[in-house]
Amino acid sequence: MPYFDAASAAPLHPVARQALLAALDDGWADPSRLYREGRKARMLLDAAREAAAEAVGCRPDELTFTPSGTRAVHTGVAGALAGRRRVGRHLIVSAVEHSSVLHSAEVFEAEGGQVTRVPVARTGAVDAGSYEAALRPDTALACLQSANHEVGTVQPVAAVAEVCRAAGVPLLVDAAQSLGWERVAGDWSLLTASAHKWGGPSGVGLLVVRKGVRFAVQGASDERESGRAPGFENLPAIVAAAASLRAVRAEAEREAARLRELTARIRARVPELVPDVEVVGDAERRLPGVVTFSCLYVDGETLLHELDREGFSVSSGSSCTSSTLTPSHVLKAMGVLSEGNVRVSLPAGAAGHDVERFLEVLPGVVAGVREKLGAPVPVAAVQADVLVVDALGKRCPIPVIELAKVIGTVPVGGTVRVLSDDEAARLDIPAWCEMRGQEYVGEEPAERGTAYSVRRVS
Repeated sequence: MPYFDAASAAPLHPVARQALLAALDDGWADPSRLYREGRKARMLLDAAREAAAEAVGCRPDELTFTPSGTRAVHTGVAGALAGRRRVGRHLIVSAVEHSSVLHSAEVFEAEGGQVTRVPVARTGAVDAGSYEAALRPDTALACLQSANHEVGTVQPVAAVAEVCRAAGVPLLVDAAQSLGWERVAGDWSLLTASAHKWGGPSGVGLLVVRKGVRFAVQGASDERESGRAPGFENLPAIVAAAASLRAVRAEAEREAARLRELTARIRARVPELVPDVEVVGDAERRLPGVVTFSCLYVDGETLLHELDREGFSVSSGSSCTSSTLTPSHVLKAMGVLSEGNVRVSLPAGAAGHDVERFLEVLPGVVAGVREKLGAPVPVAAVQADVLVVDALGKRCPIPVIELAKVIGTVPVGGTVRVLSDDEAARLDIPAWCEMRGQEYVGEEPAERGTAYSVRRVS
């Protein structure tokens, strides 16, 4: 069964498996002890730290192993903000950061800090000038992912690091998605990553804090890992994580070129094979194996289930795959369609014939989901020369389907007013207008839900 969700978790690399098994035999003792077994464990831990530091491009004593990438982010953000508390209580993040960064920002805000969320372009990329404009004398920390986890867009980390460095503000880079492919460029100050993203075992994260960066560990700590990750180290997993990082880096250049060709094939052919599709994310500055597209008039959760029935494991940032029924914050920030969203993230070694079969299967799956979902006859009424569509109580993508069915019944220049109480409509109706060349007039509160007005242009 083709596994196309490597951006969530990459399959365990063979080198990681070998190193894990070997370390289970030799690395079970306490590396802080001075007897033979402890010394052997310490040697394994030091070797793993040196290997990981070499891959990152930092000093070994700047790198801490944490229980997860999320823990690395939480520790890094909290420690950097606390270390620079005298400077101020202002934090900068991009609007498309991973939830671990955004949750840290929310905690900081709840404690009285101020957070600036930098917007992104429709490609999902930030502009270095926006970070420069957001900097203030009281800015304690800025955060930016190296590449986006949902759409694959690579961020201009080096340029942002330069403007932050000029202002004397440390930049924390979430490198979870890119570290397996290459070092993060630029003069960054802190870096986090997660081993299961590059084929290492889960339960191992990296936190790098450059020398000279003010950092104050928050919460209880002990003598291990510079006090930044208290508790007994999961040494076998750490050894496997470092070994697999070195291994995937050795293969990265060749494998990246191969995966780029496969994802370029998907990006080009999906719009040809499936009508009403928007491929999202930057077409050039992107991760090698990630391609994301959104299908109009399709329920995202149903689409993923049907692809699973056909033997393909993919994921989605669609609002309809979440119990919260709210749009993906990444897609929302980009201003692109959220309904029927599919992320294909190819693991190393993904076969070309599996991609071809995916492209063969996809059109029929989308057509089947659209047919199953149906296009319900909208409840419409004319009010003061405005066609009103009542989509209250109906979830994505029904409001957009009903809009699409009636837009052709109004004259050019006429207006359709869609009533909806689904949060996803706030994103999907403007995105539909962008795709269909119609004019999105705006929204206003209604007696129930929200009224979205669309003017027919063509």
